[in-house]
Amino acid sequence: MSTKFEGLDQSGEREAGPAPRSPRAGSPAALPATELLAGYARGDLSPVEATDAVLDTIERNDPALNAFCLVAPDEARAAARASEERWRRGEPAGRLDGVPTSIKDMMLTRGWPTLRGSLNTDRDQQWEEDSPAVARLREQAAVFVGKTTTPELAWKGVTDSPLTGITRNPWDPTKTPGGSSGGASAAVASGMAPLATGTDAGGSVRIPASFTGIFALKPTRGLVPHHPASAFGTLAHSGPMTRTVADAALMLDVLAQPDPRDWGALPTPDVSFTEGLRRSVSGLRVAFSPTLGHVRVDAQVARIVAEAVRAFEELGAHVEQTDPDIYECVDDFHVLWFTGAAKATEGLTAAQRERLDPGLREIVEQGLTYSAQDYVTAMVTRMDLGRRMGLFHQDYDLLLTPTMPIPAFEAGLEVPPDSPDRRWTSWAGFSYPFNMTEQPAASVPCGFTEEGLPVGLQIVGPRHSDALVLAASHAFERARPWADAWP
Repeated sequence: MSTKFEGLDQSGEREAGPAPRSPRAGSPAALPATELLAGYARGDLSPVEATDAVLDTIERNDPALNAFCLVAPDEARAAARASEERWRRGEPAGRLDGVPTSIKDMMLTRGWPTLRGSLNTDRDQQWEEDSPAVARLREQAAVFVGKTTTPELAWKGVTDSPLTGITRNPWDPTKTPGGSSGGASAAVASGMAPLATGTDAGGSVRIPASFTGIFALKPTRGLVPHHPASAFGTLAHSGPMTRTVADAALMLDVLAQPDPRDWGALPTPDVSFTEGLRRSVSGLRVAFSPTLGHVRVDAQVARIVAEAVRAFEELGAHVEQTDPDIYECVDDFHVLWFTGAAKATEGLTAAQRERLDPGLREIVEQGLTYSAQDYVTAMVTRMDLGRRMGLFHQDYDLLLTPTMPIPAFEAGLEVPPDSPDRRWTSWAGFSYPFNMTEQPAASVPCGFTEEGLPVGLQIVGPRHSDALVLAASHAFERARPWADAWP
């Protein structure tokens, strides 16, 4: 039995609940997946205890945060009891057996509706298929606790929709958690699930990771198979969102398996991402670009990220401040993004179009004005950016940048209140270029502003260097621990 949260008022907002609270120290809801699994193996912790703790945290915190659009307590507890029995017999069914996990509501999940934040999706239909990431997690016996919120069709870098209203940031509920995987990040940051799936076609795991102080990886395109195919094409990636790098590596070991439904899926890796975390960063050639040559960065963010970069020098890496030979590509990104949105909505009636998020409706209308030549030109830009970054990484193993040029701003807005621009891409200049180039890019928490809002450091590697990006993130995590910081 699943519980669907209702209660939007006429403005599209939920009534505010009590302020969210962090799970108490030692609670299973505060433990990463690796520690939960170790506790299950020792027999001093059970999947039922962990699942109950997570569900209790959801019940306490989600009214204020609105991170979930569906919670399934009965199903989760039944799965946890079955897992507990397997662990009691010493026969776990998979690498994630009994770990509470949330699924972004862009991913098909057998038995649950996938509404994608849209009033136009009919929930009363057969839901018999898992997306690849969901299928792999189910095969490894993860306990699904529910589905997390997304803006409509995951179209923007914040999380609010006509269907579910506004999702909020655990560090300050007046602020956005970012998006489009904002529900997932708010859930992980507040103890409502240690593992979460996200999607990222322009920054959608890295933006909310930066704004909520968690870890996220956008893998090399194709490493995690994707289905149904995104209307945003090969900009779209799927990746893990967690409190620790080790959890993300474990999750990626599970997710990076083949699926015949994705024609662009990569072969199964021949190495374990978890085992690769032991790699040292000493001797690596690391470039630090504070602005990518053109992004305006908040002064506090710039200071915090610059201090974080020093950790790599302390770890023995050779760090050089330099900009990659790339240029602002937002116009070409918009061509790909807006035409994708137009494709995703092409079957809607006039009445259904009126029910769309107004901003989404605007970019759909703009997307319909582009020509095939415009689209091909944008793809040529992608290829040129990929070539330039490929050559850049001949000289540098990694590139460091801020993940976001600003901290989280007011919830319910697409851009900060004083912004002269209307679209979310105006403040996401560090994220979408690496969707254009399909490179792996992670966001690691690296500090807090004076107002107590998280700041993220982005670690970018050449295509197929996901293991290196994870190892570098893990080394930074050991040097600058963050997992014990709670809202």
